[in-house]
Parts: sequence; structure tokens; C-alpha cells
Amino acid sequence: MKLSRLLLFAAVAAIPLLAVACGGDDDDDSAGGDAATATTAPATATATAKPSGSITVYSGRGESLVKPLFEQFTKDTGIAVKVKYGDTAELAALIAEEGSKSPADVFFAQDAGALGALKATGAFEELPASITNLVAATYRAGDNSWVGVSGRARVIVYNPDLVTAEKLPNSVKDLTAETWKGKVGWAPTNASFQAFVTGLRQLEGEDGAKAWLEGMVKNDVKSYKDNKAIVSAVAAGEIQLGLVNHYYLYGFLKDQGEGFKARNHYTAAGDPGSLVNLAGAGILKDAPNKSAARAFVQYLLGEPAQKYFSEQTFEYPLADGVAADSRLKPLAELQPPDLDLSDLQDLQGTLSLLRSTGVLK
Repeated sequence: MKLSRLLLFAAVAAIPLLAVACGGDDDDDSAGGDAATATTAPATATATAKPSGSITVYSGRGESLVKPLFEQFTKDTGIAVKVKYGDTAELAALIAEEGSKSPADVFFAQDAGALGALKATGAFEELPASITNLVAATYRAGDNSWVGVSGRARVIVYNPDLVTAEKLPNSVKDLTAETWKGKVGWAPTNASFQAFVTGLRQLEGEDGAKAWLEGMVKNDVKSYKDNKAIVSAVAAGEIQLGLVNHYYLYGFLKDQGEGFKARNHYTAAGDPGSLVNLAGAGILKDAPNKSAARAFVQYLLGEPAQKYFSEQTFEYPLADGVAADSRLKPLAELQPPDLDLSDLQDLQGTLSLLRSTGVLK
């Protein structure tokens, strides 16, 4: 754990913020293999609104991933974008610390937990219906303080040479069975895994989440540094199953072809393993340029940007009318557990649980 993060979080202790442990999700650099970094800008869109000036975006999504979008937005609208890149949790803490003096117009987060944490402080303004109506209610705040931009589903990645489809578990809770002893991988320092465990705590209670974690440790689960390392280990036959986000597989398939020895398995409807998290954005209540900030968030939900997330990073587009990659199980069919994504804000409690069960040292 980095001391600087502890000091930063201590300064804004009113927010129960996220991945203090060992960093953010690794999806900021690429979705899959060695050459999967997204560099192609979306096709030019016809700009309608013409607010002037510039905006400052605090972006928890990595520069290599979203810089093309920001540049295209400026080209299409004439609005300059100043960007402060960083870890989502640290940026949320910084916004809270800066308060009304923050230069940020928009917070672009890689997960709903950080958005929920800032929502709880009253930092966001209510977004207009012209923005929120573009996204299903499941993927925006109940008070319209933030909106999802792209989605990522939790899946079990598996090696089809080692596990037949008929034997795949319908629930992550089945992974504590003797059948899977020493055959499953996870990435406990990864932000997406920690968000999943936070969801598990909401769904199963503290005792249920603790029992599952202890069962996985007892069943000799293997730890990896990130999602990509898990997918690689599955394809190499080092393990048979891994707990990851859905889109990493498709970067490997892009680089290595359909012969790559890994595929995704979605658990049953309502299972904790079917959690769908998101990247999203909110406009700060004290934003210096609110009209331009609204144009920016609406742009992220427009067709060019949504196609960019679908085609370049293999995430689920969340705006109506834009299709996901045809190889993905349709978002409407995923049936994730009934969970308010804002409730994923309590990563502090998750970190404590992960340490008490020995998952994190």
C-alpha cells in the first residue's frame, strides 16, 4: 500500500473511498494482449450545441484509452479539454478535498463506487434528462447525479480444452467445491475484483462474503496481479478458471486469433458473479463551465463515442441504439444481481474483510 494514498485518504476521511490497497484496474492501458491499446479516434460526429471555452476533466480512465475521445470532442465542438489523469479513487478524494475550489468540471470514473462516494458528499449537480434518458435507469444514479458511459461484466474465463461447457459452475459460490481445488485464479489487488467483493457483501451479507472468501482460500485459489495475467494463465493451462471482467479475452483474441485457449462463461442470472459495473461521469456542482461540461458528458453517450468503446475496448455501450460487439452476450440478457451500483462505494470495508480473511496481506 502506498503511503501517499493513505495520507490523501486520511485528509478526506468522510468519504469511504475505494482501492486503497494496490492500485486501480488495469483496463486503462489495454483490454487484452500486448497490442490491444486503443489508439483510434471515433468517427467525427456532427456537433449541435456550441458552448464555448474549455473544461477540466479529472479522468480515472487512462490517457492511452480515452485521449482519442477527448481530442475528437475538441475537434467536433471547439471546446478545449484539460485533463488530470490519475487513479479513480485518488481523484475522487482530491475533488472532495478541493471542495468548491476544485477546477474540475467533470469527474470521469472507471467504476460506480467512486461516483457513489462523491454522490454521497453532494458534489455533483443533477444531470439533465437529455443526458440521463440516454441510459437505462440501472446504469445511472437514482438522483441523476451521475451516468454510466460503458459497462463491463464479471465472467469466469475458462480453458475449453480442460473444462467442458457442461461442467462450468452456474455460480461463483460453487467455486469453493473440491472439484475446483487449486484450479481457479483471482486478482485480489485489482479494483474490479474488490468492487465485485463489495457487491458480494451487499448481496450475501458480511458473514456470507467472509465464508466465501475463506472457502476460496481453503480451496487453494491462485492469486495473480491482474485480469490479463489470469487470462494468460487459463490459456496456458496453469489454471482452469479465472474471475475477470469480460473484455480482456477479446484483446487476446484480437492479437492471437480464435485459437487462443480461453473463453468466457457467464454465471446464472442474479448471481454475484454476474455483476455489471461501469465507467461513468458526473458534473461537479461548482463546475466553472457547466454548459460545456454537459456537452462533454452527452458526447460520451453519443454514437461515435459509444462505438469507440464497443469496437476498441470491447466494453458494453450503455446508450440506447449502439450495439455491443456481436460476440458478447447481449447486455439485456445478462440479468445482473439486483444491486444499486452506488452501493459499491464501501471499498474500505472490503479491504478490511480481504485482510482479515488472509486474501490481502
